[in-house]
Amino acid sequence: MAIPTSVYAEMTPNPAVMKFVADRPLIEGGYQAELRSQAEATLCSPLAAELFNFPFVTGIFISGHFVSVTKDESLGWEMIVQQLREYIREWLMENPIAVDTAAFEKVMEQLAKPDLLDAKPSASSNVAFLDESEMLPSEYDDEIKHLLDEFVRPAVEQDGGAIDFKAFKEGKVYVHMRGACSGCPSSMQTLKGGIEQLLTSKLDAVEEVVALGV
Repeated sequence: MAIPTSVYAEMTPNPAVMKFVADRPLIEGGYQAELRSQAEATLCSPLAAELFNFPFVTGIFISGHFVSVTKDESLGWEMIVQQLREYIREWLMENPIAVDTAAFEKVMEQLAKPDLLDAKPSASSNVAFLDESEMLPSEYDDEIKHLLDEFVRPAVEQDGGAIDFKAFKEGKVYVHMRGACSGCPSSMQTLKGGIEQLLTSKLDAVEEVVALGV
């Protein structure tokens, strides 16, 4: 029996990412799944695995009621957005589970580590690279997480992305931007003009907010 489902498409600040919002949850337990290949998607998300069959899809981010799709430059959204929206709606009508949370729990660390541990420094000054051994707990971690959850996360999720606190070290807050926020032209402006201003105004110990490279 078909599951009544509606889906609408919503643009994000990132021109490479479109957000598709459903009227039912796509992932339970407050998890957020960032999947960068069909191999990753096959481990835990049948919906994402299907979406990677589209040749222009390069990344999937699933959180709450939405899935953000990242595409390459081969086609404009005006040519594919309606087709993709209808495909997602029909898939959800026939499949009750978009992400297997039990499977996701098992592979979560595996999916989260490569971007931070294997990344090499680049010439860009907009991102930093931090080894896992440097991500030590600090007395400010809980307050930083609270501020991000209360003031930043809702707005970032509205744009189809996510922000993860990774570490606080020597006055710098290190965060990881995901989903539509990853690679977005305006993400650095958001990071410096919004997030950094918030944290430095609330916590004297914070001097800068830095995005970790992927």
